[in-house]
Amino acid sequence: MPSKVVVGAQWGDEGKGKIIDILASRADVVVRSQGGNNAGHTVKSGGEVYKLHLIPSGILYSTTPCLIGCGVVVDPKVLLGEIDGLEKRGISCGNLRIDPRAHVIMPWHIALDGLSEQARGASDIGTTKCGIGPSYMDKAERCGLRIYDLVHPEVFTKKAASVAALKNKIITQVYGGNALDADTIIQEYIAYGKRLAKYVDDVSVLAYESVKAGKNVLFEGAQGALLDIDLGTYPYVTSSHPTAGGFCTGTGVGPTLLQDIIGVAKAYTTRVGKGPFPTELSDETGDTIRNRGNEFGTTTGRPRRTGWFDAVIVRHAVRINGLTALALNKLDTLADLPALKICTAYKLPDGSTTEHFPPTLEELEGCEPVYTELPGFSGDLSACKSFDDLPENAKNYVHTIEKLVDCRVSMVGVGPDRAQNLER
Repeated sequence: MPSKVVVGAQWGDEGKGKIIDILASRADVVVRSQGGNNAGHTVKSGGEVYKLHLIPSGILYSTTPCLIGCGVVVDPKVLLGEIDGLEKRGISCGNLRIDPRAHVIMPWHIALDGLSEQARGASDIGTTKCGIGPSYMDKAERCGLRIYDLVHPEVFTKKAASVAALKNKIITQVYGGNALDADTIIQEYIAYGKRLAKYVDDVSVLAYESVKAGKNVLFEGAQGALLDIDLGTYPYVTSSHPTAGGFCTGTGVGPTLLQDIIGVAKAYTTRVGKGPFPTELSDETGDTIRNRGNEFGTTTGRPRRTGWFDAVIVRHAVRINGLTALALNKLDTLADLPALKICTAYKLPDGSTTEHFPPTLEELEGCEPVYTELPGFSGDLSACKSFDDLPENAKNYVHTIEKLVDCRVSMVGVGPDRAQNLER
């Protein structure tokens, strides 16, 4: 069963888009299982740059079915904008399919996302304010609207009117915001549903049958392991499961159908938003890495926090995802730095050390990184055509990471283009 899973091994933004694009070019089917348009994959192909938020990266290949699973929360306005934008550039979306069980992000979700962040003040989580969290809240509360509802106007009208009345009470009476016009919203979203109806199909069945038929199925991850709602740095996490297990519940396939699980990490560490970051560099080196690596969010444009490679984090990702291989991106960004550091363990407040990622935010906040230092490397790595072409110190850096995280590095990125990827 030749299925591959791609997940983020850090806090997201690891460059999964490029790895997914490479693997999507070899896949028969590409599946997305969680998150919403708070995620973003930047893919550079054929001299063109594509920024995808909801549609799987396989859409760039005209014969590849692209499936959005039941675990995804869908903003239909954003999705249709993405479809229109791709088709204007000559990319057909005829092979796109959306599970009828996927939940719909509504305007009240976006409004409540912003209002709740505002109410938290200095304790805000730092969400993208796209309505992701409130949509998953409604899903858990069992009052959410699903794609099936959206494409059936009579069902949608009845359910949306009831939910809108409740949400307006919360918006106005809890947060002091302005009520939304439910009738206008319902008519607007019915129109979206009419356009999306042709894409709706049972993704669980499509994915299962594709794997059983021996097709090459790529399960495309969004965000990263440290943003998992349970296993990440809670509460500074996303509202879904971007770990490998999330593909089972978010697509509707059993774990035995997942074969190769590839984690994607940068050769250093970044994160967006608030929360502890043990290896963060708030100095000139951090600025250099940010600017060289163009570390600014695909969805928000926010500058990312930067730091040295944290083997404790990636070791955690290897364990909770069951990674079979690691793709290491942006090695070229570290060129010409005089020395490189890798965090191998954390020093705890009591003076002891641990090689395991702490399960709570409070414990993580008290940790200090324990580093090993390696000599730097120089030169333009983007010209390298194979792993053997890399400078010896660069190869040693990769080998050291492999040993520290106990996972084979199967790909090394030396530039943004898909051709600048060294496969081992």
